[in-house]
Amino acid sequence: MQNTAKHPYRSRKPTAWPKRAGGFAALCLTVGGTLCGCSTARQSATADPAVARRAIVQVLTTQTAAWNRGDIPGFMEGYWKSDSLVFIGRKGPTYGWQPTLANYQKNYPDATAMGQLDFSGLRVTLVAPTAAQVVGRWHLARPAALGDLQGYFLLVLRQVEGKWVVVADHTNSSQ
Repeated sequence: MQNTAKHPYRSRKPTAWPKRAGGFAALCLTVGGTLCGCSTARQSATADPAVARRAIVQVLTTQTAAWNRGDIPGFMEGYWKSDSLVFIGRKGPTYGWQPTLANYQKNYPDATAMGQLDFSGLRVTLVAPTAAQVVGRWHLARPAALGDLQGYFLLVLRQVEGKWVVVADHTNSSQ
């Protein structure tokens, strides 16, 4: 049973949420806070949704190219350099750009472990002039000894200082 004393907005009687629903609830709270404009920096909205969608897909294309040349720091350029970045994966949430970078470097120590990344089935939805979500599938082609990896993701992007960046990433693996 969880200790609810530390959570003033929860009732004393905890709800029996399935494990997946709890993770989704955490993502929704994070996304909600992120989209509410927690940053005080002025943001410039893209007037044309088609231009915004192309810019968002370009972020993912640039990330893919960096990954495929074994450049994790280059891949991370697509993420918000903030302690408020959240990455939710198999082991739960990681907060902050630097810890997310460290996790990638630990889990993918070299180009062989990284494999070749591709994204497919991208569905880009603008939820505001400076906010979007992207749902898609990822696949890492790796040597047979390591085995391929794949799964799905939900990204939340914001336009920060005129640049689209991932502010929340919920990625799962279907292994």
